Amino acid sequence: MTKSFFGLLVLLILFTTYTPKFDLSKSLSVNIKKIEILNTSILDKDSIKKDLSFLYKKNLFFLDEKKIREKLIDIKFIDSFSIKKIYPNTIKLTIKEKQPIAILQIKKKRFYISSEGELLNFFETKKYENLPTVFGSEKGFHALYKDLKNINFPIEEIKSFYFFDSGRWDLIMIDEKIIKLPIGEHILSLENFMDLKNQSSFDNYKIFDYRIKDQLILN
Repeated sequence: MTKSFFGLLVLLILFTTYTPKFDLSKSLSVNIKKIEILNTSILDKDSIKKDLSFLYKKNLFFLDEKKIREKLIDIKFIDSFSIKKIYPNTIKLTIKEKQPIAILQIKKKRFYISSEGELLNFFETKKYENLPTVFGSEKGFHALYKDLKNINFPIEEIKSFYFFDSGRWDLIMIDEKIIKLPIGEHILSLENFMDLKNQSSFDNYKIFDYRIKDQLILN
């Protein structure tokens, strides 16, 4: 009994005085050391990482996603994003970018118009260099674009849109043909233009004027 007690006492002293040669807390560190940005084609990854540099050395367990959202909400080209924690020290951000559908030209200023009708800061990029240009105003453009999509109009053949104060549009095609749409209802006019494209006489005309109700003037 005495020997057993003495043995236990020796073991207790050993464990309470032993100092390990490695730092357990460091080996199990979950502080953020790496930020990965995925799925971007326009946005600069390094710039986003710089905006999120405050995350470095923060504990991955207690990641404050609200602060990340507050930083990224100022980047207008970001539509949405998701966050994934990769233990022990990495976060991955998968970003969905907004999609421009046209370039708005107002005097000397240019903006991208997103698929949701939002104006985005313009910058030169080859990816969007062939987008059509909108002149005059973006007012009503989003509704017109949706109508074009709904009737399967060849939007890729449109070079520019011109808006007039009266509330109507001219469409300039890549082949320089001009479609003069009426005020208000324009779907029938657009459908008629698509039907005419299949006729042999189509190439003889440059201007397709639908401004007068129930009439088409060719020039």
